[in-house]
Amino acid sequence: MINSYVGLDDAGVAIAAARAGADVVHNMYGQRLARIDKGAGDFATAADVEAEKAILGVIRSARPDDAVLGEEGGQQGAAEAMRQWLVDPLCGTLNYAAGNMLVAVNVALREGAAAVADPFSGEVFFTDGETAWVRHDGADVQLSSTSATRLVDVNLDPPFPSAPGFRAVDLLANPGFVERFRPRVVSTTLALAWVAAGKRAAYVTDGGDLSASVHFAAGIALCQAAGCVVTGIDGAPIGQAGHGLVVAADAETHGLLMSMISRN
Repeated sequence: MINSYVGLDDAGVAIAAARAGADVVHNMYGQRLARIDKGAGDFATAADVEAEKAILGVIRSARPDDAVLGEEGGQQGAAEAMRQWLVDPLCGTLNYAAGNMLVAVNVALREGAAAVADPFSGEVFFTDGETAWVRHDGADVQLSSTSATRLVDVNLDPPFPSAPGFRAVDLLANPGFVERFRPRVVSTTLALAWVAAGKRAAYVTDGGDLSASVHFAAGIALCQAAGCVVTGIDGAPIGQAGHGLVVAADAETHGLLMSMISRN
C-alpha cells in the first residue's frame, strides 16, 4: 500500500490528521452514541475515540518516530520526546452529544505546525509555525486577526483555579466590558481559530498552563502565527509559570481586557 502522507511537511501532516478526525466526527454526527464516563461529569463518545484513531493513523504513517499525547488514548511514546503531537479529536463533546455542531478537531506539533478543523463548515485553520491560513473548498487564505467584531468569547466551564482572584462571570458583568465588547460563550476552542481569523476580537479562559494542553495547543499556535497577543490571565507569557489564557486580536483589545480582569 502506498503511504499517501510521505513527503508532507509538518503542516501538511497536521492538516491531513485534523481532516481525518473531522471526517469521522462529521460522519458519526446524529447517531446514538454510548458515553464513556471519565469522571467529574466529563465523558467521551465513540466519535471521540474513532476520530482519535483516524488522526493517529495519519501521524503514525507520516511520522512513525514521533510521540503523541491524545485526549482519549493518553501518552504514546516518550513524554520528553523532542517531537510530540497533541491531539484533541473532538473539542466540544458535550455540544456534539447534544446535537450542537460547535465543535473542533485539534492537532498540534509542540512548538511547531498545527491545525484546527471544523467538521461542519469544512474549514481547516492551520499554521506552519510562522504564518496562519484557512483552507476551504481547496483555497488557502492567510489569516488576519482584527477586533472589528467586538465579539469576545469567555469560557465559563469549571473548574475555576484562579477564583476568587479572577472569575470569568465577573468579567461579563464589568461595565467597561459591556460598553466595549459583546460576550459570546462557544464552549469549544474553535473560538481560538475564530480570533486568528478575525471572527472574534478575543478569547478569555481561566486554567493552568495551557501551552501544552491537547485542547488549546493548536489554537494557541494559530493565534500566535496570526499575530494575536497571547498571554495568561495575569498578563504573563504562557508556559509553566502562567495560568489561563487571554488571546486578543491586537494590543489595544488585550490591554482593555487585562485592565478589566485585574480589577475583578
